[in-house]
Amino acid sequence: MKLGINLLCLTDFVTEAHLPAIRQLKALGYDGVEVPVLSGDPAHYAWLGRELDAIGLERCCTAIVPSPDANPVSPDADNRARGRRHLDWALDCAIALGAESLGGPIHAPIGHFTGAGPTEAELDHAAAAHRVLATRAEANGIYISLEHLNRFETYFLNTTAQCRDYAQRVGHKALRIMYDTFHANIEDGDQVKAYETVAPHVGVVHISENDRGIPGRGHIDFKSIMGAVRRSGYDGWVTLEAFGAGLPGIAAATRVWRPLFPDYDTLFTESAAFIRRTWQEAGDMAA
Repeated sequence: MKLGINLLCLTDFVTEAHLPAIRQLKALGYDGVEVPVLSGDPAHYAWLGRELDAIGLERCCTAIVPSPDANPVSPDADNRARGRRHLDWALDCAIALGAESLGGPIHAPIGHFTGAGPTEAELDHAAAAHRVLATRAEANGIYISLEHLNRFETYFLNTTAQCRDYAQRVGHKALRIMYDTFHANIEDGDQVKAYETVAPHVGVVHISENDRGIPGRGHIDFKSIMGAVRRSGYDGWVTLEAFGAGLPGIAAATRVWRPLFPDYDTLFTESAAFIRRTWQEAGDMAA
């Protein structure tokens, strides 16, 4: 297992000002960081990659589809073309960063709804775009990790069964799924069965509490989930995702209106200890 942390708890754009906190993550035993790729250019992420190399941290990254006007699943061909260009930009940044995975909900715009679930045409449009993206990612030593979101954030991929079926539709080994415990807590009745449903396709595991605060302080049964992860043979990124109310743009996107952790020291330290302990206990139970 490699312990990661999504840096959206700190910022939506990593700059030199965030490097002291990132160095603290290394000192606390994190193996890597998940960098938000929401703006900027490849040159910036190449700089950040050099800084992370100097600190000794590996990295993945996450991106989104920013707008219905640049949407790879749109029925409009021009919108789809802009969506594909956006995906190419995100992958360019991931390559420059030296990321292992480009993940996140890079399938449909967050908060955009059509009044129905995904159509066959939308699924086909998306699969065609992701097949091309996965082929290019693989050529650069990267894999794609699509994230399922709950029904209040997207209509496109909500359940793990949908993720399994979509990964099979794309049919590319570099197209994987980012399993997220927060979203599965809403959409899947049993997280052990949910993980087992999509296990062959998982590229990143997001550890996120039911309120998106510090894991272990809510009601998600992480020990059982970790047990399912370990039984599957997965040994990749297990990444903390938590959010607070201190970043207005992120708070608005995640609907977090109150503090969910007292301070960064507590979030970083308690979460790392909890995830590593739970991973170990799940392994001991399986032995």
